[in-house]
Amino acid sequence: MKLSIVLPAYNEEGSIIETLTTLYSKLNEEKIDHEILVVNDNSKDNTLKVLTSIKEQIPTLVVHTNYGPNGFGYAIRYGLERFQGDCVAIMMADLSDDPSDLVLFYRRLCVGDVDCVFGSRFIKGGKLVDYPFVKLIINRIANLIIQIAIGIKYNDATNAFKLYKRNVINGISPLLSPHFNLTIELSLKSIIRGYAYDVIPNKWYNRKEGVSKLKIKEMGSRYFFILVYCFVEKYFSRGDYIKKI
Repeated sequence: MKLSIVLPAYNEEGSIIETLTTLYSKLNEEKIDHEILVVNDNSKDNTLKVLTSIKEQIPTLVVHTNYGPNGFGYAIRYGLERFQGDCVAIMMADLSDDPSDLVLFYRRLCVGDVDCVFGSRFIKGGKLVDYPFVKLIINRIANLIIQIAIGIKYNDATNAFKLYKRNVINGISPLLSPHFNLTIELSLKSIIRGYAYDVIPNKWYNRKEGVSKLKIKEMGSRYFFILVYCFVEKYFSRGDYIKKI
């Protein structure tokens, strides 16, 4: 099963080399057939130049530039429309996600009884390193609201680090979210539409370089919109979108 990894990158010149070399080294060591698809989200720094310079060192690297519209969700959607693998993972370009966890996700998916593997940083085995306290409180409240509204036990829907089979991405398209709210749209639509999933712990590390692109004050209403959209689909669509066996 070929694995694709989509990494959105906006102004990540300080982080992208370490992220890509670490990821490639781990996947190569594990002998996992893969492609690393980086979507340069019209960066204003030297991200594209850095990506071009490292391509010879990483033969599985594929680089696209999204000239617009731009945003975290748009960049991921751009990559999800172009990946070549049988399954696709979404990871961050700042090395906040651990490549070793990706290997565990992939091995779990290869067992064959699930369509998606979701990470949770808040179950036994999960780990947070230098997670901002205010962001943590908002995260826990937001995920509790999602759990109650949708009626699920999964407690980390806002976590972008997840792995999906190609048929899942096809089955939950078209995607609407242009920003970080895409993280919950992907997972909630997968659950609501009947795709089988498993949750395993993952680790999260705060970035060493650059600044976070998540602007919490700007995201609240956008997360709420997608949550309402998913709530309406689950309780009022009469099962029209559920995966057909």
